Amino acid sequence: QVQLVESGGGLVQAGGSLRLSCAASGLTFSSYNMGWFRQAPGKEREVVAAIAWSGPITYYTDSVKGRFTISRDDSKNTMYLQMNSLKPEDTAVYYCNRGGSLGGGRYYPTNAYVPWGQGTQVTVSS
Repeated sequence: QVQLVESGGGLVQAGGSLRLSCAASGLTFSSYNMGWFRQAPGKEREVVAAIAWSGPITYYTDSVKGRFTISRDDSKNTMYLQMNSLKPEDTAVYYCNRGGSLGGGRYYPTNAYVPWGQGTQVTVSS
């Protein structure tokens, strides 16, 4: 059974930093593209960043480019999201999931996400 557990969220002032982690089990982690997603109150879930199974190819939504960095450690079955220069509009529950594809500067979602976990709350105060 695939399990994805997000951690690292918290309350931070605008301009601060957080590092999120996504620990994966029950899947061949190194074979999957992975992504970070977020859902703010009253809004749909959106992709924030994604990383290819091979590592070097990444995708970022425009609003986080230059501030967030996605990475993965296949030896630990873990993906990370370093978030710097946080803004109040980054406030959301952050989730990770597998799948989707990357190419040409775009992210293509999949219909085959595993069930979403509880996520980790990120709150940025102004």
